[in-house]
Amino acid sequence: MNFPEELHYTKDHEWIKLEGNIATIGITDFAQHELGDIVYVDVNTVGKTLAAEEIFGTVEAVKTVSDLFLPVHGTVTEVNDLLNKQPELVNTDPYGDGWMIKMTVTDIASVAALLSKNAYADLVG
Repeated sequence: MNFPEELHYTKDHEWIKLEGNIATIGITDFAQHELGDIVYVDVNTVGKTLAAEEIFGTVEAVKTVSDLFLPVHGTVTEVNDLLNKQPELVNTDPYGDGWMIKMTVTDIASVAALLSKNAYADLVG
């Protein structure tokens, strides 16, 4: 499994990349592998301010639907429009073109409380 060093991770299998106070968020390689072939990503929270661990959308795979949880408190500013026509990008490039949302983070320090690459790798075995 691939877990990039520069990202932070959640116990719910989301990743976050912070650049200033803007975060890009998606699901991990482990999560996409467990879900199987992803057929639809549904995010209706653009413009909404949500707390950490609130649901910001869902991802639908051939065998299940799974909630997506926000890693930190902030406002959702953008959805990856590529996923409307190519949801399989979450499977083929979960840390690149398969990102799901961008958000403005309210408390940047809260990102440091998330899991590191090694802690996440230990979590998923």
